[in-house]
Amino acid sequence: MSAQAQMRALLDQLMGTARDGDETRQRVKFTDERVCKSHLLNCCPHDILSGTRMDLGECSKIHDLALRADYEIASKERDLFFELDAVDHLESFIADCDRRTELAKKRLAETQEEISAEVAAKAEKVHELNEEIGKLLAKAEQLGAEGNVDEAQKVLQEVEKVRSRKKDAEEEYRNSMPASSFQQQKLRVCEVCSAYLGLHDNDRRLADHFGGKLHLGFIQIREKLDQLKKTVVDKQEKRNQERLKRREEREKEERMKKRTRSRSREHRRSRSRDRRRRRSRSASRERRRSRSRSRDRERRRRHRSRSRSRSRGHRHSHEQSSRHKSSRDRERSSRDRSRERERDRRDGMNGRSDSRRTDDRDVAGDL
Repeated sequence: MSAQAQMRALLDQLMGTARDGDETRQRVKFTDERVCKSHLLNCCPHDILSGTRMDLGECSKIHDLALRADYEIASKERDLFFELDAVDHLESFIADCDRRTELAKKRLAETQEEISAEVAAKAEKVHELNEEIGKLLAKAEQLGAEGNVDEAQKVLQEVEKVRSRKKDAEEEYRNSMPASSFQQQKLRVCEVCSAYLGLHDNDRRLADHFGGKLHLGFIQIREKLDQLKKTVVDKQEKRNQERLKRREEREKEERMKKRTRSRSREHRRSRSRDRRRRRSRSASRERRRSRSRSRDRERRRRHRSRSRSRSRGHRHSHEQSSRHKSSRDRERSSRDRSRERERDRRDGMNGRSDSRRTDDRDVAGDL
Protein backbone atom coordinates (compact mmCIF):
# COMPACT_ATOMS: atom_id res chain seq x y z
CA MET A 1 0.00 0.00 0.00
CA SER A 2 1.35 3.37 -0.99
CA ALA A 3 1.83 6.22 1.44
CA GLN A 4 -1.12 8.09 -0.09
CA ALA A 5 -3.40 5.08 0.32
CA GLN A 6 -2.26 4.65 3.89
CA MET A 7 -2.97 8.32 4.60
CA ARG A 8 -6.42 8.00 3.00
CA ALA A 9 -7.18 4.91 5.08
CA LEU A 10 -6.04 6.71 8.23
CA LEU A 11 -8.30 9.68 7.47
CA ASP A 12 -11.21 7.31 6.82
CA GLN A 13 -10.58 5.58 10.12
CA LEU A 14 -10.45 8.87 12.01
CA MET A 15 -13.19 10.92 10.30
CA GLY A 16 -15.58 8.43 8.70
CA THR A 17 -17.28 8.44 5.32
CA ALA A 18 -18.17 12.14 5.32
CA ARG A 19 -14.62 13.43 5.66
CA ASP A 20 -14.46 14.93 2.14
CA GLY A 21 -18.16 15.28 1.26
CA ASP A 22 -18.16 12.25 -1.02
CA GLU A 23 -21.87 11.41 -1.26
CA THR A 24 -21.29 8.18 -3.23
CA ARG A 25 -19.53 6.62 -0.25
CA GLN A 26 -22.39 7.52 2.03
CA ARG A 27 -24.87 5.41 0.08
CA VAL A 28 -23.80 2.37 2.11
CA LYS A 29 -24.35 2.90 5.82
CA PHE A 30 -22.66 0.94 8.56
CA THR A 31 -26.08 -0.46 9.50
CA ASP A 32 -26.42 -2.12 6.08
CA GLU A 33 -26.60 -5.92 6.13
CA ARG A 34 -23.85 -6.05 3.52
CA VAL A 35 -21.37 -4.52 5.99
CA CYS A 36 -19.32 -6.94 8.10
CA LYS A 37 -20.20 -6.34 11.75
CA SER A 38 -17.08 -8.22 12.90
CA HIS A 39 -15.00 -5.76 10.87
CA LEU A 40 -16.75 -2.84 12.58
CA LEU A 41 -15.72 -4.37 15.93
CA ASN A 42 -12.16 -5.05 14.66
CA CYS A 43 -12.38 -8.81 15.09
CA CYS A 44 -13.02 -10.24 11.64
CA PRO A 45 -10.92 -13.44 11.11
CA HIS A 46 -10.33 -12.43 7.48
CA ASP A 47 -8.40 -9.38 8.71
CA ILE A 48 -6.67 -11.00 11.70
CA LEU A 49 -5.40 -14.10 9.84
CA SER A 50 -4.45 -12.27 6.69
CA GLY A 51 -1.00 -13.33 5.43
CA THR A 52 -0.80 -16.48 7.59
CA ARG A 53 -0.89 -20.15 6.68
CA MET A 54 -4.66 -20.06 7.28
CA ASP A 55 -5.37 -16.92 5.24
CA LEU A 56 -9.13 -16.90 4.58
CA GLY A 57 -8.97 -14.49 1.69
CA GLU A 58 -11.27 -11.54 1.21
CA CYS A 59 -14.44 -11.34 3.31
CA SER A 60 -17.74 -11.68 1.46
CA LYS A 61 -19.06 -8.55 3.20
CA ILE A 62 -17.97 -4.94 2.99
CA HIS A 63 -14.88 -3.87 4.93
CA ASP A 64 -14.38 -0.12 5.20
CA LEU A 65 -12.44 1.75 7.89
CA ALA A 66 -14.64 4.81 7.35
CA LEU A 67 -17.74 2.77 8.18
CA ARG A 68 -15.99 1.55 11.32
CA ALA A 69 -15.37 5.16 12.31
CA ASP A 70 -19.06 5.95 11.71
CA TYR A 71 -20.02 3.00 13.89
CA GLU A 72 -17.69 4.05 16.70
CA ILE A 73 -19.21 7.55 16.66
CA ALA A 74 -22.79 6.22 16.62
CA SER A 75 -22.13 3.59 19.30
CA LYS A 76 -21.27 6.34 21.78
CA GLU A 77 -24.82 7.67 21.54
CA ARG A 78 -26.80 4.40 21.61
CA ASP A 79 -26.36 0.64 21.82
CA LEU A 80 -26.60 -1.01 18.40
CA PHE A 81 -25.95 -4.58 19.65
CA PHE A 82 -23.72 -5.47 16.68
CA GLU A 83 -21.86 -7.66 19.19
CA LEU A 84 -24.52 -10.32 18.69
CA ASP A 85 -23.73 -10.62 14.98
CA ALA A 86 -19.99 -10.66 15.70
CA VAL A 87 -20.43 -13.36 18.38
CA ASP A 88 -22.34 -15.56 15.94
CA HIS A 89 -19.65 -15.06 13.29
CA LEU A 90 -16.72 -15.81 15.63
CA GLU A 91 -18.48 -18.76 17.28
CA SER A 92 -19.03 -20.31 13.85
CA PHE A 93 -15.38 -19.76 12.93
CA ILE A 94 -14.03 -21.16 16.25
CA ALA A 95 -16.35 -24.17 16.03
CA ASP A 96 -14.99 -24.93 12.57
CA CYS A 97 -11.43 -24.59 13.88
CA ASP A 98 -12.19 -26.92 16.81
CA ARG A 99 -13.60 -29.49 14.38
CA ARG A 100 -10.36 -29.35 12.37
CA THR A 101 -8.38 -29.80 15.58
CA GLU A 102 -10.35 -32.92 16.51
CA LEU A 103 -9.88 -34.35 13.02
CA ALA A 104 -6.12 -33.71 13.24
CA LYS A 105 -5.99 -35.44 16.61
CA LYS A 106 -7.85 -38.40 15.17
CA ARG A 107 -5.44 -38.66 12.22
CA LEU A 108 -2.45 -38.51 14.56
CA ALA A 109 -3.93 -41.25 16.72
CA GLU A 110 -4.33 -43.41 13.63
CA THR A 111 -0.84 -42.84 12.18
CA GLN A 112 1.38 -42.71 15.28
CA GLU A 113 2.44 -45.72 17.30
CA GLU A 114 0.26 -46.41 20.27
CA ILE A 115 1.87 -45.89 23.66
CA SER A 116 0.78 -46.69 27.17
CA ALA A 117 -1.19 -44.27 29.28
CA GLU A 118 1.81 -43.64 31.55
CA VAL A 119 4.08 -42.79 28.64
CA ALA A 120 1.34 -40.64 27.08
CA ALA A 121 1.01 -38.66 30.31
CA LYS A 122 4.78 -38.05 30.40
CA ALA A 123 4.75 -36.97 26.76
CA GLU A 124 1.83 -34.63 27.47
CA LYS A 125 3.84 -33.08 30.30
CA VAL A 126 6.74 -32.42 27.91
CA HIS A 127 4.32 -30.84 25.43
CA GLU A 128 2.90 -28.58 28.12
CA LEU A 129 6.37 -27.41 29.16
CA ASN A 130 7.23 -26.79 25.51
CA GLU A 131 4.10 -24.68 25.18
CA GLU A 132 4.95 -22.72 28.31
CA ILE A 133 8.51 -22.06 27.06
CA GLY A 134 7.20 -20.92 23.69
CA LYS A 135 4.69 -18.51 25.29
CA LEU A 136 7.34 -17.07 27.61
CA LEU A 137 9.81 -16.56 24.76
CA ALA A 138 7.14 -14.87 22.65
CA LYS A 139 6.27 -12.62 25.58
CA ALA A 140 9.95 -11.75 26.12
CA GLU A 141 10.36 -10.84 22.45
CA GLN A 142 7.25 -8.64 22.60
CA LEU A 143 8.49 -6.86 25.75
CA GLY A 144 11.89 -6.33 24.15
CA ALA A 145 10.26 -4.85 21.05
CA GLU A 146 8.27 -2.48 23.27
CA GLY A 147 11.44 -1.42 25.11
CA ASN A 148 10.73 -3.10 28.44
CA VAL A 149 14.16 -4.68 28.75
CA ASP A 150 13.96 -5.35 32.48
CA GLU A 151 10.65 -7.16 32.16
CA ALA A 152 12.02 -9.15 29.25
CA GLN A 153 15.01 -10.23 31.36
CA LYS A 154 12.68 -11.43 34.12
CA VAL A 155 10.68 -13.47 31.60
CA LEU A 156 13.89 -15.03 30.26
CA GLN A 157 14.84 -16.06 33.78
CA GLU A 158 11.48 -17.84 34.05
CA VAL A 159 12.23 -19.51 30.72
CA GLU A 160 15.44 -20.97 32.16
CA LYS A 161 13.50 -22.42 35.09
CA VAL A 162 10.95 -24.01 32.75
CA ARG A 163 13.77 -25.40 30.60
CA SER A 164 15.23 -27.22 33.58
CA ARG A 165 11.83 -28.69 34.35
CA LYS A 166 11.46 -29.71 30.70
CA LYS A 167 14.84 -31.43 30.79
CA ASP A 168 13.73 -33.51 33.76
CA ALA A 169 10.42 -34.36 32.05
CA GLU A 170 12.21 -35.42 28.87
CA GLU A 171 14.54 -37.62 30.90
CA GLU A 172 11.56 -39.35 32.51
CA TYR A 173 9.92 -39.77 29.10
CA ARG A 174 13.14 -41.22 27.58
CA ASN A 175 13.55 -43.71 30.40
CA SER A 176 9.93 -44.92 30.08
CA MET A 177 10.23 -46.22 26.48
CA PRO A 178 12.75 -47.87 24.16
CA ALA A 179 15.39 -45.74 22.45
CA SER A 180 14.06 -46.57 18.99
CA SER A 181 10.63 -45.35 19.86
CA PHE A 182 11.98 -42.26 21.62
CA GLN A 183 13.70 -41.07 18.46
CA GLN A 184 10.38 -40.96 16.61
CA GLN A 185 8.88 -37.49 16.38
CA LYS A 186 5.80 -37.40 18.55
CA LEU A 187 3.43 -34.76 17.19
CA ARG A 188 0.76 -32.88 19.06
CA VAL A 189 -2.04 -30.65 17.80
CA CYS A 190 -2.11 -27.10 19.17
CA GLU A 191 -5.42 -26.54 20.94
CA VAL A 192 -5.47 -22.88 19.92
CA CYS A 193 -4.66 -22.83 16.21
CA SER A 194 -4.75 -26.57 15.33
CA ALA A 195 -1.13 -26.51 14.12
CA TYR A 196 1.18 -29.50 14.64
CA LEU A 197 3.85 -29.34 17.37
CA GLY A 198 6.73 -31.79 17.76
CA LEU A 199 7.83 -33.25 21.05
CA HIS A 200 11.51 -32.56 20.23
CA ASP A 201 11.03 -29.03 18.79
CA ASN A 202 13.73 -26.62 19.87
CA ASP A 203 13.07 -23.32 21.63
CA ARG A 204 13.36 -21.28 18.46
CA ARG A 205 10.70 -23.36 16.75
CA LEU A 206 8.43 -23.08 19.79
CA ALA A 207 8.99 -19.33 20.05
CA ASP A 208 8.22 -18.88 16.35
CA HIS A 209 5.01 -20.83 16.74
CA PHE A 210 3.68 -19.28 19.95
CA GLY A 211 4.83 -15.80 18.93
CA GLY A 212 3.71 -16.15 15.34
CA LYS A 213 0.86 -14.29 13.71
CA LEU A 214 -1.26 -17.40 13.27
CA HIS A 215 -1.20 -18.49 16.91
CA LEU A 216 -1.53 -14.95 18.25
CA GLY A 217 -4.33 -14.30 15.77
CA PHE A 218 -6.31 -17.26 17.09
CA ILE A 219 -5.62 -16.12 20.64
CA GLN A 220 -6.90 -12.65 19.71
CA ILE A 221 -10.02 -14.13 18.10
CA ARG A 222 -10.76 -16.35 21.10
CA GLU A 223 -10.15 -13.53 23.58
CA LYS A 224 -12.29 -11.18 21.49
CA LEU A 225 -15.05 -13.79 21.45
CA ASP A 226 -14.95 -14.11 25.24
CA GLN A 227 -14.92 -10.32 25.56
CA LEU A 228 -17.86 -9.93 23.21
CA LYS A 229 -19.82 -12.60 25.10
CA LYS A 230 -19.18 -10.76 28.32
CA THR A 231 -20.14 -7.46 26.69
CA VAL A 232 -23.37 -8.99 25.37
CA VAL A 233 -24.20 -10.40 28.80
CA ASP A 234 -23.46 -7.04 30.45
CA LYS A 235 -25.54 -5.15 27.92
CA GLN A 236 -28.39 -7.62 28.23
CA GLU A 237 -28.26 -7.29 32.02
CA LYS A 238 -28.14 -3.53 31.68
CA ARG A 239 -31.02 -3.62 29.24
CA ASN A 240 -32.98 -5.93 31.52
CA GLN A 241 -32.28 -3.61 34.45
CA GLU A 242 -33.43 -0.65 32.38
CA ARG A 243 -36.55 -2.56 31.37
CA LEU A 244 -37.12 -3.54 34.99
CA LYS A 245 -36.57 0.05 36.05
CA ARG A 246 -38.98 1.31 33.38
CA ARG A 247 -41.46 -1.37 34.43
CA GLU A 248 -41.12 -0.32 38.06
CA GLU A 249 -41.54 3.31 37.02
CA ARG A 250 -44.63 2.39 35.01
CA GLU A 251 -45.97 0.37 37.92
CA LYS A 252 -45.21 3.28 40.23
CA GLU A 253 -46.97 5.64 37.84
CA GLU A 254 -49.88 3.20 37.65
CA ARG A 255 -50.03 3.05 41.43
CA MET A 256 -49.90 6.83 41.59
CA LYS A 257 -52.63 7.02 38.97
CA LYS A 258 -54.67 4.45 40.87
CA ARG A 259 -54.16 6.40 44.08
CA THR A 260 -55.08 9.58 42.28
CA ARG A 261 -58.12 7.91 40.76
CA SER A 262 -59.06 6.39 44.11
CA ARG A 263 -58.59 9.77 45.75
CA SER A 264 -60.63 11.42 43.05
CA ARG A 265 -63.28 8.71 43.39
CA GLU A 266 -63.21 9.13 47.15
CA HIS A 267 -63.37 12.87 46.70
CA ARG A 268 -66.28 12.46 44.28
CA ARG A 269 -67.92 10.04 46.69
CA SER A 270 -67.39 12.44 49.57
CA ARG A 271 -68.77 15.25 47.46
CA SER A 272 -71.70 13.10 46.44
CA ARG A 273 -72.20 12.15 50.10
CA ASP A 274 -72.02 15.84 51.00
CA ARG A 275 -74.46 16.62 48.22
CA ARG A 276 -76.76 13.84 49.41
CA ARG A 277 -76.44 15.12 52.96
CA ARG A 278 -77.13 18.65 51.81
CA ARG A 279 -80.01 17.40 49.73
CA SER A 280 -81.32 15.35 52.64
CA ARG A 281 -80.90 18.34 54.91
CA SER A 282 -82.57 20.62 52.39
CA ALA A 283 -85.25 17.98 51.83
CA SER A 284 -85.78 17.66 55.58
CA ARG A 285 -85.89 21.44 55.84
CA GLU A 286 -88.33 21.51 52.96
CA ARG A 287 -90.39 18.82 54.63
CA ARG A 288 -90.31 20.76 57.88
CA ARG A 289 -91.15 23.91 56.00
CA SER A 290 -93.90 22.17 54.10
CA ARG A 291 -95.22 20.69 57.32
CA SER A 292 -95.03 24.08 58.96
CA ARG A 293 -96.66 25.64 55.90
CA SER A 294 -99.30 22.93 55.92
CA ARG A 295 -99.82 23.51 59.61
CA ASP A 296 -100.01 27.25 58.94
CA ARG A 297 -102.42 26.64 56.11
CA GLU A 298 -104.42 24.34 58.33
CA ARG A 299 -104.46 26.95 61.04
CA ARG A 300 -105.40 29.63 58.56
CA ARG A 301 -108.01 27.34 57.07
CA ARG A 302 -109.40 26.62 60.50
CA HIS A 303 -109.26 30.30 61.34
CA ARG A 304 -110.97 31.14 58.06
CA SER A 305 -113.52 28.43 58.63
CA ARG A 306 -114.19 29.79 62.09
CA SER A 307 -114.28 33.28 60.64
CA ARG A 308 -116.61 32.12 57.90
CA SER A 309 -118.82 30.38 60.41
CA ARG A 310 -118.91 33.54 62.48
CA SER A 311 -119.46 35.67 59.41
CA ARG A 312 -122.16 33.27 58.25
CA GLY A 313 -123.83 33.56 61.61
CA HIS A 314 -123.61 37.32 61.50
CA ARG A 315 -124.65 37.31 57.86
CA HIS A 316 -127.54 35.00 58.59
CA SER A 317 -128.71 37.16 61.41
CA HIS A 318 -128.11 40.21 59.26
CA GLU A 319 -129.90 38.59 56.36
CA GLN A 320 -132.75 37.64 58.61
CA SER A 321 -132.89 41.13 59.99
CA SER A 322 -132.55 42.55 56.52
CA ARG A 323 -135.22 40.17 55.26
CA HIS A 324 -137.51 41.26 58.10
CA LYS A 325 -136.64 44.83 57.41
CA SER A 326 -137.16 44.46 53.71
CA SER A 327 -140.47 42.68 54.29
CA ARG A 328 -141.52 45.52 56.55
CA ASP A 329 -140.36 48.01 54.01
CA ARG A 330 -142.19 46.20 51.28
CA GLU A 331 -145.35 46.14 53.40
CA ARG A 332 -144.85 49.74 54.21
CA SER A 333 -144.28 50.66 50.61
CA SER A 334 -147.23 48.56 49.51
CA ARG A 335 -149.34 50.33 52.07
CA ASP A 336 -148.02 53.63 50.91
CA ARG A 337 -148.71 52.72 47.29
CA SER A 338 -152.18 51.58 48.16
CA ARG A 339 -152.72 54.84 50.03
CA GLU A 340 -151.45 56.78 47.09
CA ARG A 341 -153.72 54.93 44.74
CA GLU A 342 -156.61 55.51 47.07
CA ARG A 343 -155.74 59.13 47.30
CA ASP A 344 -155.43 59.42 43.54
CA ARG A 345 -158.70 57.72 43.04
CA ARG A 346 -160.35 60.07 45.43
CA ASP A 347 -158.76 63.01 43.79
CA GLY A 348 -159.97 61.80 40.43
CA MET A 349 -163.42 61.32 41.63
CA ASN A 350 -163.42 64.76 43.19
CA GLY A 351 -162.13 66.29 39.98
CA ARG A 352 -164.73 64.65 37.88
CA SER A 353 -167.43 65.79 40.27
CA ASP A 354 -166.02 69.29 40.15
CA SER A 355 -165.94 69.28 36.37
CA ARG A 356 -169.45 68.09 36.28
CA ARG A 357 -170.47 70.82 38.56
CA THR A 358 -168.69 73.33 36.48
CA ASP A 359 -170.26 71.98 33.36
CA ASP A 360 -173.57 72.07 34.99
CA ARG A 361 -173.00 75.65 36.08
CA ASP A 362 -171.92 76.54 32.61
CA VAL A 363 -174.97 74.95 31.11
CA ALA A 364 -177.17 76.57 33.63
CA GLY A 365 -175.54 79.87 32.92
CA ASP A 366 -176.06 79.46 29.26
CA LEU A 367 -179.61 78.76 29.84
